[in-house]
Amino acid sequence: MQLVVARIGRAHGIKGEVTVEVRTDEPELRLAPGAVLATEPASTGPLTIATGHVHSGRLLLRFEGVSDRTGAEALRNTLLIAEIDPEELPEEEDEYYDHQLMDLDVVTKDGEEVGRITEISHLPSQDLFIVERPDGSEVMIPFVESIVVEIDLEEQRAVIDPPPGLIDDQAEIVSSKEDPSEEDASGDDSSKDADA
Repeated sequence: MQLVVARIGRAHGIKGEVTVEVRTDEPELRLAPGAVLATEPASTGPLTIATGHVHSGRLLLRFEGVSDRTGAEALRNTLLIAEIDPEELPEEEDEYYDHQLMDLDVVTKDGEEVGRITEISHLPSQDLFIVERPDGSEVMIPFVESIVVEIDLEEQRAVIDPPPGLIDDQAEIVSSKEDPSEEDASGDDSSKDADA
């Protein structure tokens, strides 16, 4: 099974080094010197990592056969792909590979069906599940512990405890001062909140 582990950024310096956008929780394992990685586009690779180090908070890699800035620039935007055993699990207990989470059924703690995970988006601040609803629409669910309360790989489901408005079409907002049924009865609730 193939796993995207990084995307090559711009060239760094004149000796063939490149910056990389890391897309794995295990860069020390997947992006170590000597690692041979497939690429997308395939015509660019395979690439063998010659050296790697962190500079100003960014990982810099140099590949065998790439010794100047021109060669490094030619690799820009290439995806680096590692071959992994489908049975392999991440080292940390609460970590998952994307392929383990794809197609999981998403349900609320109350058992309400939300949909199916069709994509995982890795943002700088957090990861998002892109979930396809039964009606074909999509909802984005932050993959954070307070919302995704359980991942059950045996049952092939993710259990969520969504805050109001996350999966509903609209959040329900009720004033604590007034009973909403009284507002409906009076027929004139629009002016009450105008100054709020």
